[in-house]
Formats: sequence, C-alpha cells, structure tokens
Amino acid sequence: MNFETLRRSVRLTAVAAGLASLATMAGLRAEAPPPAPAYVPTVSDLMIATIQPRHIRLWIAAHAGNWAFSAYELSNLKGAFNRVSRAQPLVDGNSFADMNAAVTQQPFDELAQAIKVKDIGRFEQSYADLTAACNSCHQALNRAVVVIKVPQGAAVADQDFTPGAE
Repeated sequence: MNFETLRRSVRLTAVAAGLASLATMAGLRAEAPPPAPAYVPTVSDLMIATIQPRHIRLWIAAHAGNWAFSAYELSNLKGAFNRVSRAQPLVDGNSFADMNAAVTQQPFDELAQAIKVKDIGRFEQSYADLTAACNSCHQALNRAVVVIKVPQGAAVADQDFTPGAE
C-alpha cells in the first residue's frame, strides 16, 4: 500500500467516523424524553403565596389608618381568590369559585363599607367574619387543621403602611 492510498484510507475512515457520530447524535435527540408536564400550583400553594399575605396586609394597613391601601389590598385579595379559582377550578369535586363566593361575598362587602367610612371597629368585625368564613371553608373541605386567625402584630417587615408614606 502506498502513502497516498493510506492517506485516502485514513480520510475516509475519519469521514465515516464523523458521519456515524452525527447519526448517533441525531438518534439521541430523537429519543430525548418528552418535556415534563407544566407545574400547576396547588390550592395550598396559592393560598400561602397569594391569599395569606394579602389577608395580613389588609389588617395591618387598616390598623395603621391607611384606608387607601386597605381598599387597594381588599381589591387584591378578591382578585387573588378569583385567580385561585381559575388555576384550580375544583377542590375535592366542588367549584372553588362557588365556594369562595358563598363564604366571602358578605364579609368582602362589609369590609369595603368599613374601609369606605374608615371605621376601625366595623373593619375589625368584618375582618373577623372573613377570617371565620375562611376557616369554615377549610372545615367543610376536611382541612380543619388549617386555622387562619386575626394577626397579632405586623408581620411585613419590608413595607411601610403609614398613610402618606408614598
């Protein structure tokens, strides 16, 4: 075998090895596992991440006399409940939207009125009613271990609730 034939043979072997590698890589791509299903937060995830913080801030703002922020946060709380009902329409076979409306509509209306007239006593009663409504829903869904209460103090260290602080 002469030198030129040997060189051609080495080149052909290198090209064949490269093509084989490409074919193997293409096969690996074709056999990649399907993507994981999209993450859908549970009702518990959404309650802890979106409902509880708003529930707490609503209380803190009213007790700071920041009625404008209280109205804003009440609206956010209602919106958060609506988003939970879209993300998780059924809880144990029950419509989340229907359950939510049944237990929160009256306390939400009473809170809105208390905020409008800036009446802290009326606000406290309406807030206690909302909190009791939350707990009644937890009990009805066999989640009585989840007990929400009226905050004992300010738990939001990174926000100023003083009226006019904006």
